[in-house]
Amino acid sequence: MKKSVLILMSLFLVGMAFTLKSQNMTQEEKNSYAIGVNIGESLKSSGLDIVSEPFIEGLLDALKGTSKFTMEELDACFQNIQEKMTAKQNQEMAIQGQEMEVEKEKGRAFLAENKKRAGVIETASGLQYEVMVMGNGPKPVATDKVQVHYTGKTLEGQVFDSSVERGQPIDFALNQVIRGWTEGVQLMPVGSKYMLYIPSDLAYGDGGRGGFIKPGAMLIFEVELLDILK
Repeated sequence: MKKSVLILMSLFLVGMAFTLKSQNMTQEEKNSYAIGVNIGESLKSSGLDIVSEPFIEGLLDALKGTSKFTMEELDACFQNIQEKMTAKQNQEMAIQGQEMEVEKEKGRAFLAENKKRAGVIETASGLQYEVMVMGNGPKPVATDKVQVHYTGKTLEGQVFDSSVERGQPIDFALNQVIRGWTEGVQLMPVGSKYMLYIPSDLAYGDGGRGGFIKPGAMLIFEVELLDILK
């Protein structure tokens, strides 16, 4: 732990020491500065409180092969650093857990009201669907490859993905997507358009997906089944 931290801090200071404009730097100076920026951003995002003067002093001592601390004192510092980082991670996880529960409760409340609407059907898994257009073609099975047009929205109505907006339908194996899609599309004859209301556990669950799909979020999809490709 201590050796890696000293190396990272050394690289950080080397990068920060060069404040000349890039056109006046040698390539080695540019490389060093780039490494410094990268390490500095990592240290900043770690949440550790870096006090610049003792930080620089410690680095210069290390480069000279000296230290004002004994090995035991250094080990105690690194232990404290690890404890602070662990506490920060635990706090972030607790906040994320609270936010996820809020999302799940919002989804549960919506689905509880939504299934009361005329035309909305709920399956045994908790998936809800609504027929917008009923086609007269065959229905796919889970091992089929299908072609669809779709628009995906969050509960708040924000579109996070849409083949319709891209103007290009998508082909995929029905058993290689989220469970809500695998189940829901099998209910659709070719030529149909359904609204799928997908609970969190049939969507991306506790992990979420990207910046728009929060952990624990339910999803709403408008799906049109164009063809079964086999």
